[in-house]
Formats: sequence, C-alpha cells, structure tokens
Amino acid sequence: MAEILLFHHAQGLTPGVVEFADWLRGSGHLVHTPDLFEGCTFDDLESGMRFVEELGFGEVIERGERAVEGLPHEVVYAGFSLGVLPAQKLAQTRAGARGALLFHSCVPVSEFGASWPQGVPVQVHAMVADPIFVGEGDIDAARALVEATEEAALFLYPGDQHLFADSSLPAYDAEASAILIQRVRGFLAAR
Repeated sequence: MAEILLFHHAQGLTPGVVEFADWLRGSGHLVHTPDLFEGCTFDDLESGMRFVEELGFGEVIERGERAVEGLPHEVVYAGFSLGVLPAQKLAQTRAGARGALLFHSCVPVSEFGASWPQGVPVQVHAMVADPIFVGEGDIDAARALVEATEEAALFLYPGDQHLFADSSLPAYDAEASAILIQRVRGFLAAR
C-alpha cells in the first residue's frame, strides 16, 4: 500500500479527480486530495486559469506545501496538470519521497533544484498531440527528466486532449485512461 498526495488541476477538485483518487483507494492505497481552491471549481480550463492567475502560481505551490503538513515523508506525490507544480516540487525537495506521478504536465527539474532526487521514481503521462503539453514545452521537460533520471518513464497516448484522465470532463478518454491506470497500478505496486 502506498500513501499518495494527489493534487487537482486548474478546474479544481472535480468529480473526475475524486473518482481517480477513489480508484486508487479501491486498489488499497491511502490517498489525500487537498482542495487547493477551497471549494471553487470551474466549468472550463480558461476560467480555472484566470482564477489561478489571480491567486498566483506561488500561492498554489505554497498551498500544496501546507497540504503535506502532518503527513509522513514516505509519500508518492501526484498531480493533474496544474497540480504537477506542488507534486513535482515536493517530490524534488521533501526528503523521503516514494515517487511521483505527473499527469498532463511536467516542468523543468531546474524549477525546484539542480537535479531530480536519486532513488525517486517518476512517471509522466500525457497525450502526444496535447497542445498544452507539447506547445508549452512540457514534453521537452519530460524528455529531459527521463533522459537524466534512472527510474523515469514518459508515456504518450494517442490524441490531443489535455485532461484526458478526468472522467468528469469532455476531454476524458476512457481507453487512454484505462492504460494509464494499468501503468499507475504497476508503479504503485513497487512503492
């Protein structure tokens, strides 16, 4: 059993993120889903990003850091898109991380340190033609992470949707999500 801290994306703690966490719980894992937006959810990504811009990316990361208070150090950090920011920062900077699952996003390792921490496995999952993941450089950051890290994998799925693993959004892709879940299951089995 792994203990997982799962951060939501810019549309908030949607039913699809909760469902994903429930799937992990159903597999025997202990999952925490902090609400970084204090109850706010958004119907579309653009509205969510306007909220994030007002709130500030630094504040999102700080809220993520506060969410880990009281948790053991041996945690797997996971994030959907925007949630990758606090997940990746914690995986890189908080001692004892058991792993990182980065869904729909990846930032350059240099944002949070000189290198990825040794012994912390990581998976990055995204669609090969996602205009955000590809167009904003996340794919380059993910490839650099995989190249420089012993226990790292980048999984690219057919399609062009951004939040394809959130079952409550129009971008949801059941087939790609099923494969993602199988890969996550294997990853967590070793944690």
